Amino acid sequence: MSAATDVIAAIATAHGRAGIGVVRVSGKSLATLAETLIGIVPQPRQATRAVFRDAHGAAIDDGLALYFPAPNSYTGEDVLELQAHGGPVVLQMLLGRCFELGARLAEPGEFTRRAFLNDKLDLAQAEAVADVIEAATETAARCAVRSLQGEFSAAIGSLVDQLIELRALVEATLDFPEEEIDPLDRANAQERLERLRADLGGTLARAKQGSLLRTGLHVVLAGQPNVGKSSLLNRLAGEELAIVTPMPGTTRDSVRQAIQIEGVPLNVVDTAGLRDSADEVERLGIERTWSEIARADLLLLVVDARAGVTTVDEAIAARLPHRLRQVVVHNKIDLAGVRPRVVEQEDRTAVHLSAKTGAGIDLLRKMLLRYAGWQSAEESVFIARERHLVALRRAAERLAAAAGQLAAPELLAEELRLAQNELGAITGAFTADDLLGEIFARFCIGK
Repeated sequence: MSAATDVIAAIATAHGRAGIGVVRVSGKSLATLAETLIGIVPQPRQATRAVFRDAHGAAIDDGLALYFPAPNSYTGEDVLELQAHGGPVVLQMLLGRCFELGARLAEPGEFTRRAFLNDKLDLAQAEAVADVIEAATETAARCAVRSLQGEFSAAIGSLVDQLIELRALVEATLDFPEEEIDPLDRANAQERLERLRADLGGTLARAKQGSLLRTGLHVVLAGQPNVGKSSLLNRLAGEELAIVTPMPGTTRDSVRQAIQIEGVPLNVVDTAGLRDSADEVERLGIERTWSEIARADLLLLVVDARAGVTTVDEAIAARLPHRLRQVVVHNKIDLAGVRPRVVEQEDRTAVHLSAKTGAGIDLLRKMLLRYAGWQSAEESVFIARERHLVALRRAAERLAAAAGQLAAPELLAEELRLAQNELGAITGAFTADDLLGEIFARFCIGK
């Protein structure tokens, strides 16, 4: 990141043509820049019609200006938002004029980074800004907004408050052993610690659900040719995405589709049928199938319900990665004359359905949610990232270690301190600069 005192500017709206485009400027003392660009300093937080002028006084565009003086702005600095017509050329001209007046191009996420550094947002809220923008489903968007509004941070803050109270009790006993302070009540400390561990476990469970909403589940359809993988994809997606014919080997390449079930995003991939083939194009498609399988979170092994799981299907299953969870989908039950059902087996689960008629598809959808680990209601979930989950797990490990040190106050105090550091890293209380750079570099320019 460049100097935090620089005036920064960027186009804050998406590329392309639109009715309105926004150029955002942030920095200290923008009154002079505003007066030079539009002739006046707009009244704070009031939309003001303005003519944006170049260095020679010629009009660049006629639009609106919004001025947010520090500290009452998104970044905590002076912010000037210039709303022009949304043509790329006009916006570039306006941005270039801001550069002439001393601004530089904002780096990815720099506006939000400044909001974090100026205590307008904590780090979890700042990350939620990007999550709102990138949300793949309505449920994910609503949960991200709750994180942006501080629900996740409040949950972390409650855990930290409990930790501080327990640390104060332990460390007071260490620091003032001769004073009139009650000795550490081991039972009370244990009760507090167990309550804290339970609350942390609940927060971790909610965060896991939020992480699922953010990243989704990577599901691959695999199996022999002509068992109905493409028909199953079309049925799950609710539209004709993949070509379906009676001819084996119709699917030569992977077909991807993002779908959602009860607000949970799933990335479903239809693949070429697995068999030995002399056809060079089909053989390349089969190689790509195995590559997709290697990256999958869940595999749907599709078989023909009339034949069941054949030796060829077992051979395919034997080649699957050991870590990969799998569901056997017995398709074409309409031809086999059997009813839709779920059969729990010792090493796998089987779902009997018909992609053609839709019978049993709801059973598969429920199975996908189960394998995804979706349990919580939307209202109790907040969007979380992998680093949040890692920090929560590490904090839980520290508290587990603390539970074994109740008879040794010095070691107990140290484990509690380390647990607090892990939780503090989520909201940014304890965060290295290199981590901040990595987080905000993934934001879009202008945000």
